[in-house]
Amino acid sequence: MADEALFGLLRQTADPAVVEALKTSVETDADRFLNRINPLAYANAHGLDEERTIGAFVHAARLGLFDMSWNMLCPSCGGVIESGAALKSLNQPQYYCSFCTVDCEPTLDKLVEVTFTVNPRIRRIAAHDPDSLPFAEYMRQIFWSSSNEFPDDVEGAVQKVTLDTMELGGGEKAAMSLNVPKGFAIVFEPVTHSSLFLEVEGEETKERRNLSLVFADAHTHSGTLKIQPGPARISFENKAERRTMPGIWLHSNEMDKLTNNRRPFLTATRLLSNQAFRDLYRSGTFDPEQRFKITSLTILFTDLRGSTALYDRIGDLAAFDLVRSHFGALLDAVSAEGGAVVKTIGDAVMATFPTPDRALRAAMRMREAMRGINQTRGGEDLALNIGLHSGPCLAVMLDDRQDYFGQTVNIASRVNELADPTAILATKPIIESSEVARVLSEASYRTTPRSSQLRGLSDEFEIFEVREREVAAAAE
Repeated sequence: MADEALFGLLRQTADPAVVEALKTSVETDADRFLNRINPLAYANAHGLDEERTIGAFVHAARLGLFDMSWNMLCPSCGGVIESGAALKSLNQPQYYCSFCTVDCEPTLDKLVEVTFTVNPRIRRIAAHDPDSLPFAEYMRQIFWSSSNEFPDDVEGAVQKVTLDTMELGGGEKAAMSLNVPKGFAIVFEPVTHSSLFLEVEGEETKERRNLSLVFADAHTHSGTLKIQPGPARISFENKAERRTMPGIWLHSNEMDKLTNNRRPFLTATRLLSNQAFRDLYRSGTFDPEQRFKITSLTILFTDLRGSTALYDRIGDLAAFDLVRSHFGALLDAVSAEGGAVVKTIGDAVMATFPTPDRALRAAMRMREAMRGINQTRGGEDLALNIGLHSGPCLAVMLDDRQDYFGQTVNIASRVNELADPTAILATKPIIESSEVARVLSEASYRTTPRSSQLRGLSDEFEIFEVREREVAAAAE
């Protein structure tokens, strides 16, 4: 079978335990578990390493076993407002959730998730034909994101928070008659993202009210109507070409529990900082004119101290081999901590990480690797400077390569310029991370603050020297 051959190829590039889990899932899991898979939740459910699981999904997508999806999320309800096969498809500066009536900016580390769905050539599942899904399953599998966690009986949970639901084919008209209770109701259609809010208050009436809502192929909010509790007839007209499924939702504690139960998900920022993804998807992630906001990204810069003198001292060929081995060690350290090398500039490296603790652990791995290389050679030829900083930046395309731009990148580079091989230099946002504090307490490292002038910045900047305890004691 073709998929057997593809899984064989996947075993050559991905963790065998993850590959076997994926193969078993494709063969035996229920349909809904193969749609918009959350790699972090998948790793947790199967007792697998997160980074290896992400890497396996990336390789599997490249082979055509799974389809990758980039989803723009609503921060309020977790609904998927827009979805595409590539990040470049999220090309609007703002997106609108008509269920919550909020505008959302496609911030890569907060509101853009990446999920994986089994390719229909490998196994066809119900979500490949979303118009066939019943209402509750459509909400779970298509409307809500992989960050939303639902009870197994999602149909029962949805019934608790809806007064009524119906289906309309393309071009059809229909109406529902019901008694609307006091409170706040949302008339919502998830396929076209159309909504009408109802503020139901005052004395109950026996007079029937007539309301209407038209669905088209656009996100539309028709405002808020104030009505009295009592009988109502709501007419719907489906001008969309697809099936629509209007429902009347009641805002309540039960609804909040349904939409607010969240779990970690694979953000676009984390995937862009994954080495396997950068290696396999070198270009085409998004367009050169696009700029994506990231609220927090950790940047690591390194460079070799005295590399020019190194070439002069040991000769070009020996120095080249030594520098190449140093690059290999740095790449291994970055990949092991879920980061990615963005670029090399001469003998310098720029890498990114989704969190400060991962970057610090990578820096510690680098220090250890350089020590090992030097011990093997019986000298101190490799002296590595490392600088870390974390903060907001922009994801951009430069020279057909995904890159990062902004003051955070500049500061990280300037911090590295002040570094020396005896210490890792890190800024306050790095050291203030609770996870970094845990890493430092578990390792034999301590920090020493200092104020420094960074090139291009007028004010002094607080920097922390991160040293192994015995190195710090010897320096004192």
